[in-house]
Amino acid sequence: MDKEIRKKFNYSWVVLGMGTLAVFGALGLARFGYTMVLPTMQADLGLNNGQAGLLATVNLIGYLALSIIGGALAARFGIRLIAALGLVLVGAGMVFTGLAADFSLIAMWRGLTGIGSGAANIAVMGLWPAWFSKQKRGLASGIAVSGSSIGLIFTGLFVPWVISEYGEDAWRICWFIFGSIALVLAASAYLVLRNNPEENGDKSHEGGGVTRVDSGPGVKPIQWGLVYLSLPVWKLGLIYTAFGFSYIIYMTFFVKYLIGNCGYTGVEAGRLFMYMGWLSLLCGLVWGMVSDSIGRKNTLIILFSIHAVAYGLFAMGTTAYHFTGSAILFGLTAWSIPAVMAAACGDMLGPKLAPAALGFITLFFGIGQALGPVVGGGIADATGSFSTAFIVASVVSLSGAVGSAFMPKIR
Repeated sequence: MDKEIRKKFNYSWVVLGMGTLAVFGALGLARFGYTMVLPTMQADLGLNNGQAGLLATVNLIGYLALSIIGGALAARFGIRLIAALGLVLVGAGMVFTGLAADFSLIAMWRGLTGIGSGAANIAVMGLWPAWFSKQKRGLASGIAVSGSSIGLIFTGLFVPWVISEYGEDAWRICWFIFGSIALVLAASAYLVLRNNPEENGDKSHEGGGVTRVDSGPGVKPIQWGLVYLSLPVWKLGLIYTAFGFSYIIYMTFFVKYLIGNCGYTGVEAGRLFMYMGWLSLLCGLVWGMVSDSIGRKNTLIILFSIHAVAYGLFAMGTTAYHFTGSAILFGLTAWSIPAVMAAACGDMLGPKLAPAALGFITLFFGIGQALGPVVGGGIADATGSFSTAFIVASVVSLSGAVGSAFMPKIR
């Protein structure tokens, strides 16, 4: 890019915009698109709730697998490359999900999609310490996670329309289109993203600098012990488990519960899902700024507590007011916890090790996510309703608030 053009604007915002779109593809479509597609997909394939939950779990196990090494790969080979390759896997996995004819093949392709989601999301969320100062990391992380909100808005509008037009084959068409979008985003990410400001010719930037760490003469070796042997990082990861387990039960079975147990039509459930997406659009930005102001610890206590109320209201509600109130509470805080966690990793370890730290705590998050859908689906099959599963989610979220209260101060 020409130096004169670069002077007219800060490229960090371009990187942030592309990162947000990458999150839209990796999570908004690949993970949360499943929520909207599930009722039609489940009916066409004759799946019970346990099998539906298992498909979500396989996807999240793939995400978990990349959580273990995704941050380290990004630190070693560069965020730009890992993010783009991750989106390629996401796109391919969704396209082949639409082509698959039986449960085992669908499970395999959902697993591949999860692997790609983990690579892309963890890599992108590790960019902000290099591109933004500590005072703006929460803000940047908050904007980036709104990519998931865009996914809720898009799928809440798009999927019901496709279902009305194409009937039982609509879920396949949705996966084809989702996958194609992700492949376009993969190419865009590789063209637009930069690992750090220096790669873009900016040597006087407010961020922390290089996020890629190479070996070689004169280069310090990566101090992995600061990540994997750090007690504060482990504590942060354990708290993150509570979010992963609780929110994924709510998100996976949100539409299914409204249609199957609460008398909502597909269009009505999709509309509420879309409204929740609109409400969540700025939640990461707002709560990221709040965490910059009052601290990561206090913000996490507030967020976990609000989520606990939202899940409990959804479980015990009997009218549209209860379900709408739950959606409002969750929407206003939906993706804020991942944004705060990403900022906290940067605070703890700085820009070089932030991607590895985020990848490591996402391992804990991924374990919670992998357990949530299969446990929730199993409870629903045993009890005939998802109410008990949502109550369990509420209790687990409350435990996250308690754990946050004992979290060590981040320096």
